[in-house]
Amino acid sequence: MTSAVLSTAPLALGSPTKRPTRRVLPGFGLTLGYTLFYLSLIVLIPLSALLFKTFTLTWPEFWAAVASPRVVASYKLTFGSSFLAAMVNVFAGLLLAWVLVRYEFPGKKIIDALVDLPFALPTAVAGISLTALLAGNGWIGQYLEPLGIQLAFNPKGIVIALIFIGLPFVVRTVQPVLEDAEKELEEAATCLGASRFQTFRYVIFPSIAPALLTGFAMAFARAVGEYGSVIFIAGNMPMISEITPLIIIGKLEQYDYAGATAVATVMLGFSFALLLIINALQSWQRSRSGGKS
Repeated sequence: MTSAVLSTAPLALGSPTKRPTRRVLPGFGLTLGYTLFYLSLIVLIPLSALLFKTFTLTWPEFWAAVASPRVVASYKLTFGSSFLAAMVNVFAGLLLAWVLVRYEFPGKKIIDALVDLPFALPTAVAGISLTALLAGNGWIGQYLEPLGIQLAFNPKGIVIALIFIGLPFVVRTVQPVLEDAEKELEEAATCLGASRFQTFRYVIFPSIAPALLTGFAMAFARAVGEYGSVIFIAGNMPMISEITPLIIIGKLEQYDYAGATAVATVMLGFSFALLLIINALQSWQRSRSGGKS
C-alpha cells in the first residue's frame, strides 16, 4: 500500500497545474456585454426601426418610392459625385500628406491646422462660403462665369463641396503611416539603383495602400450622407442637382415617413455593400503585403 502511494506520488507531483487564463482586458465579460448593449442602443435599434418602418410598405409601394425617375436621378448624382470626390481626395490627400511629412517650409503648422478646418466648420457655413466664392457674383465665380465656367448651382458645385469636406479623412489617415515608414528601405532601394518612381511604386505605395483605401472609404461614406454644405451650392433642381438626402428631407416634410425610410434603406444598402467591397480590398492588400514580406 505504501509502495503504491509512493509510486503514484511522482505522477501527482509532476502533473501540471492548470492555471486560469488571464485576459489582457480585465472584466472581459462585463466589457463585452456593455459594448454590445451600447452598439445595439446607438446603431442596431435605429437601423432596425428604419427597416421595420420600410416593411410597412407593400412591394409596389416600396418600388414606387425608391425607383421613381426623380429618386433614381438623385441616386446617380449622390453616389457618382461622392465617388468622384473621394477619388480626387485620394490623390490630393496623398500629395498633401506627403508634403506635410517629408518637407519643412514656413507656415507648415498653419497648413497642418487648416486641414482639420472642415471637421470644426459647420457644414452649412462651408456651403455658404463655397457659394459666396463660386457663384456668378462671387469672388472667384465672377471671373470664371464670363469664360463659360459655372461651378455653382450645378453638379460641379456638389463635387467641390464634397471634396472640401472629405479631404481631411484621407490626409489624417495617410499622414501617420508616412511618418512611421522606414526610410532605410527607401535608402536601400536607392542604393540598388531604383529611381524615385520605382521606390515609390515598389517600396512606399504598398505600405500606404491600405491607409489610402481606408481614407477613400471614409471620405466616400462622409460624402454620401452630406447635406448641409451641398444644398446651398447645388441649386437643388430636380433631375439635375438634387441629392438623395434632400429627397429624404422632402418626404419627411410631406409626412411620407415610409417613403423616406424606403429611400434611406436603399442608400444604406448601397453604402454597406460598397464598404464591404472596400474592406475586402483592404484585407486582400494586407494579405498580399504580408505574403511578400
